[in-house]
Amino acid sequence: MTTTDSPSTTDTAASPRTISPADAPVTLAHRPGRWIDGWNPENGAFWESQGRSIARRNLGWSIFAEFLGFIIWQLWSIVVVMLPAAGFTLSSSELFWLISLPSLVGATLRFPYTFMVAIFGGRNWTIVSAGLLLIPATLLGFVVANPETPFGVLLLVAALGGVGGGNFASSMANITYFFPQKEKGWALGLNAAGGNLGTAVAQFAVPIVVTIGAAATINISLAGWMWIPLILVAMWGAWRYMDNLSSAKADFAGAAGALREPHLWLMALLYIGTFGSFIGFASVFPKLIADQFPEYSSFQIGSASLTLAFLGALVGSLARPFGGRLADRIGGARVTVGAFSVMALGALSLIWTMPMQNFWVFLGCFLILFAATGVGNGSTYRMIPSIFAARGLARHALPGTPEGVMLQRRAAAALGLISAIGAYGGFLIPQVLNASQLATGGYTAAFYGFVGAYVALMIITVVVYVIPRTSLAGQRI
Repeated sequence: MTTTDSPSTTDTAASPRTISPADAPVTLAHRPGRWIDGWNPENGAFWESQGRSIARRNLGWSIFAEFLGFIIWQLWSIVVVMLPAAGFTLSSSELFWLISLPSLVGATLRFPYTFMVAIFGGRNWTIVSAGLLLIPATLLGFVVANPETPFGVLLLVAALGGVGGGNFASSMANITYFFPQKEKGWALGLNAAGGNLGTAVAQFAVPIVVTIGAAATINISLAGWMWIPLILVAMWGAWRYMDNLSSAKADFAGAAGALREPHLWLMALLYIGTFGSFIGFASVFPKLIADQFPEYSSFQIGSASLTLAFLGALVGSLARPFGGRLADRIGGARVTVGAFSVMALGALSLIWTMPMQNFWVFLGCFLILFAATGVGNGSTYRMIPSIFAARGLARHALPGTPEGVMLQRRAAAALGLISAIGAYGGFLIPQVLNASQLATGGYTAAFYGFVGAYVALMIITVVVYVIPRTSLAGQRI
């Protein structure tokens, strides 16, 4: 009987050149500090026997740490609307800066955070990045306790909350190394959704906790203190259960090559429109409700208060996986066009209905807008690997060839870079609203600007990615 009919152990050992790297036996080597050598998730036997359980354990703790990162990143979005009740006297413009500056810092930190996993190890950097969250959480607890705290000090502490925004990039990079290609989308989708939900949880839980048992004033310091035990749990869990992979390597050449790719900048622009709108509106939604409908800014539940502002971030987070799933079925560009269309209509609806001064109509229009941003988050992110695959077809760069490998590396780097650039929308959205209020005394001009931007981004998506182009091998992305 030949070896091709029934390969035996002896045959395999005698003919190692007939075995592909994906089929070769995997032997993991564990070193002190929970370092793992020899990780190969593309090996089916290894993945089923050992790899999946290790990867899922790391994914679970990564989601928890990133979830807390989003909470700290967006914590000031809900704290600012409580500052007046705590005795602070700040202008509306100052409140907008406290909301938007963490997003600016977080977006900028995503660039270096992308490479930290390869430099320090995924487990090690998760411990460090989670530990850094203790600084803004602790300082927030101190500075909001005194209404005489200078605005500059408040702004500095809010800026430090940006470290939570950087966690997304390192967490996504870390999980990419653990999973095989066929399961990366599922794993990264869970990781991203788990992080995004942190915004909703912060906006839901903080008003309840700081008002429980409050008599004359709210205990706003708890907005920072309440997360410290959970951060410590995340650090302990990462130290005890996560792993470092020696196979995780920083791809600076791939990142440099991706930056020279015109489609990276186009997709970054689209991602500012989708994810940037999500995180920007999520951060400013509590303030918009307080400004437009102060009587609905909180609802009493026993001795605690609840704001419905968390529903925006919740709806947007839950819609993101559906955007990715739809993109798999009918194409990311088509779904993105639909998302921008609904976002434009949602913004127009807000303009038309705000004079009615009906809170429930206002809330409904915004939830439609949030749902569309979530769908767009998933579809635009799904477009990125499709674009680079089409570029490979256009260049006749087959998988495994030097040019094919180069494009794969650029696609992987582009995911991190685009996520960083897109996060700047979290700064732009509040500042556009701030400028509109300063110039006109209202937000209508800002929403007209958003409508124009969404229509422009929709047209770009149609022209570049829906209509077949030679540069993309005639593919509809």
